[in-house]
Amino acid sequence: MRFEKDNGALVFFRKGEQVRIESWGKNSFRVRAGMRPKFTGSRWALTEEVEEVKTQILVEEVDHWVGDGSIDKRERATIVNGRIKAVVNHAGVITFYKDDHVILREYFRLYDGTISKESRCLKIINRRWKGIIGGSEYALNVKFESNKGEKIFGMGQYQQECMDLKGCVLELAHRNSQICVPFAVSSLGYGFLWNNPAVGRVTFGNNYYEWIARSTKEMDYWITAGENPREILENYTAVTGRAGKFPEELMGLWQCKLRYRTQEEVLTVARQYQKEGIKIDQIVIDFFHWTLQGDWKFDKTYWPDPKAMVDELHSMGIKVIVSVWPSVDRKSENFGPMMERGLLMRTERGAAQTYDFQGDCVEIDVFNPETRKYVWEVCKKNYYDFGIDAFWLDNSEPDLGEYDFENYRYYDGPALSVSNLYPQMFSRTFYDEMSRDNDSVVNLLRCGWAGSQKYGNVIWSGDVPSTFEAFADQIQCGLNMGLAGISWWTTDVGGFMTDDVNDPDFRQLLIRWYQFAVYSPVLRMHGDRGPYNIPPLDDRDWGGGYLHTGQPNELWSYGEENYAIMRNYYDIRISMHDYIKSLYEEASRNGSPLLRAMFYEFPEDEKCWELQDQYMFGSRYLVAPILKLDQFSREVYLPKGQWRLTSQGEIFEGGRSVTVDAPITYMPVFEKLS
Repeated sequence: MRFEKDNGALVFFRKGEQVRIESWGKNSFRVRAGMRPKFTGSRWALTEEVEEVKTQILVEEVDHWVGDGSIDKRERATIVNGRIKAVVNHAGVITFYKDDHVILREYFRLYDGTISKESRCLKIINRRWKGIIGGSEYALNVKFESNKGEKIFGMGQYQQECMDLKGCVLELAHRNSQICVPFAVSSLGYGFLWNNPAVGRVTFGNNYYEWIARSTKEMDYWITAGENPREILENYTAVTGRAGKFPEELMGLWQCKLRYRTQEEVLTVARQYQKEGIKIDQIVIDFFHWTLQGDWKFDKTYWPDPKAMVDELHSMGIKVIVSVWPSVDRKSENFGPMMERGLLMRTERGAAQTYDFQGDCVEIDVFNPETRKYVWEVCKKNYYDFGIDAFWLDNSEPDLGEYDFENYRYYDGPALSVSNLYPQMFSRTFYDEMSRDNDSVVNLLRCGWAGSQKYGNVIWSGDVPSTFEAFADQIQCGLNMGLAGISWWTTDVGGFMTDDVNDPDFRQLLIRWYQFAVYSPVLRMHGDRGPYNIPPLDDRDWGGGYLHTGQPNELWSYGEENYAIMRNYYDIRISMHDYIKSLYEEASRNGSPLLRAMFYEFPEDEKCWELQDQYMFGSRYLVAPILKLDQFSREVYLPKGQWRLTSQGEIFEGGRSVTVDAPITYMPVFEKLS
């Protein structure tokens, strides 16, 4: 074991492993380790420049009892950055302290002649490297002690009931509606970023925590100490980036459905909204408006004059966003050139196909800068130059025919090593170009990773079912995404998959979901609405006419009573414009989410750490969604202070739970008065 000081960092070497601990922002450390003489230099999520801070490093000899009862001298090293301290013992085990209280310690169960808790014969070490045969990468396993009574939040979006992740096993990989953003917020006052885009797994067990990367060249994590979740998020977004400026003209209603098939359908809907006196901020043109996947252009049969369409929509004050998928059909005009130039994903074995929905497709390799340039130039010519305002980057995980990550390879290496960075690089294909002359870029994505908040991403929760159970899951999904730094988040109102729009139970779900969405970052109508009895526009097996479309999904599509409710809540949304603007500005300033867990605003209230069926929309409004069919009242916990029930103006004293009415026309919302 050898300790060194290197330009303010603590470095140590043991059994071929090099570990480097260095200050990286306020009250924070970055920790890297590897079995190679040099680190790769990859920053991954830690993209922001941070001010240098003065650290204190001490290497000293301390007494150790050994097995024969004698005392031996062993070296120990300590590095301090403000409120956080790391201590490394003679076996290379790292313990982190916040204000001299242990917050996280590596797990070590190997007998080395000493008498201590970690001296066991299990031969379990804290960092385990296993070389991958035939490659330069390693499988990496890092373990930490489990803290009793700790609660863990964040980590992105997992479709499950659990908001508190203690006891959960999470796949470190993306899927449709699953988003890995590997930043965890602990109730013990620290945040932990697994700064590694490799596919793997994390277990927050009651016996130990375990992080696994299936293929990587080095370990890289970042840890910060904070007084409360707000300070932890501020520290985290200071090193990974913060959301930019969100345009005021997009804070109202976004209109979308599966799918507007022609430019006339789009214009008819927009004109009707204008006639109804409802201002929609953005209308979304969904998939298969194109000829083939990978052509990235309008099918002229049904979109004969996109520029004229965009011009008319702009005259109504409506922005236009179009769907772009990363899949390229073999029949596409771009497939041959892209395959020849190596701009598509590669398979390690078997056929080149990576995606099989409505075609034999291969996804683009967004890690290759030539790919990003090629795709942008095509989309600029066929969309952006017509005045299209933004892009819906769907399937951005990417969606794969089979999530067999070990079978894919990118420009930057095996998919197992870098896959989780894919949606961020797909986003940057557009953001990097659009932001050259626009300081408020907003694109819609189905996935993201740590730091995606700085690339103009509104991330939505994917293709989730239209059920109350799925609706309840989305509440914790949104809260945990916010705690992972993703402040611009949304869902499909009513869920994505509906068999029958005429079902009264679905319509009740739609209203309850819509009420929630009004008190969320982005209010967006979308969904695949059955029954599928609308005939196709033509009998071709390609282009914009052959694929099915869903039933109408505009506010007036669900009967007069429901329209009246949605219209009323639309007015509520518009009335909150200045408040919502202030929340977006706060997200840009300090990383605070718009959708906030109760403990974010009330960290001293132990009850708030237990709640996941209510939340704060900013600091002013406590929102209690209705998450069950035929539920017309619910219990709401009010923290200390005075609260006004917005439906009736009744004032409640907090520090207790209350039961309030929730007719279909109203979702309980309380305004904080003091």
